[in-house]
Amino acid sequence: MTNTVVVCNGCCCGRVEKGHSEVPVDLLKDAWHKYGLEDDVKLTISDCLGPCSMHNVSLLKTSHGHTWLGKLSENEHFEALIEWALSASSDGDSAELPELLEVHRFVHDESNS
Repeated sequence: MTNTVVVCNGCCCGRVEKGHSEVPVDLLKDAWHKYGLEDDVKLTISDCLGPCSMHNVSLLKTSHGHTWLGKLSENEHFEALIEWALSASSDGDSAELPELLEVHRFVHDESNS
């Protein structure tokens, strides 16, 4: 299984007019291209992922399962996603979640989506 980063940019996420921080889509796409991540870690910019109360949600998919991250409001959060992708590209599923993102981890019951 290819590791995947899914970044929500849907009905709430990234919507400045709703009081949420913009999702830096170009920053992410440029990094994936710059570091040649496309073959090892897929990047998907998605419509609504569901847990809207967590706004600016991202989902990391690995063979070990899913890691949900929410309330990503700073460019540093998205740069940490890039850091994780670089690690996952070289280390596979053993890539550690950057400490900056640990506090943004939440549990989402996907069966209710």
